[in-house]
Amino acid sequence: MIYDSSDIQKIIPHRYPMLLIDKIVELNEGEMAVGIKNVTFNEQFFQGHFPGNPVMPGVLIIEALAQTGAVAILSLEKFKNRTVYFGGIKNAKFKKKICPGDTLRLVTKIIKIKGSFGIGSGTAYTGDEIAAEAELIFAVE
Repeated sequence: MIYDSSDIQKIIPHRYPMLLIDKIVELNEGEMAVGIKNVTFNEQFFQGHFPGNPVMPGVLIIEALAQTGAVAILSLEKFKNRTVYFGGIKNAKFKKKICPGDTLRLVTKIIKIKGSFGIGSGTAYTGDEIAAEAELIFAVE
């Protein structure tokens, strides 16, 4: 089942301009999610990052991975209608710059959940190339 942005907004609280996933194309509740972000020139952050050389900020790529993981976590019945917060980011690596016209495939796997805390692993791809990756630590409130 494919979840579009209106479906995603029923699961996570993010809204424009901070909703950074356009759709979820794969979801295993509590285990993993695959999201898509079509990066367009109209994104607000391109106005200042960088004029004449638009590049998606790495922190927003990580945020998109976290939002994808939040969909996986909050799709679990025990966490419905809650909010996922960052508890930490480890080993973030940026391997390819993301520009207008790129499509990000965001794969976030939930490695461990203990109580309301957990760890995820996120990888952002453009085509078959890794653009960014990080370990995400989260807390559900």
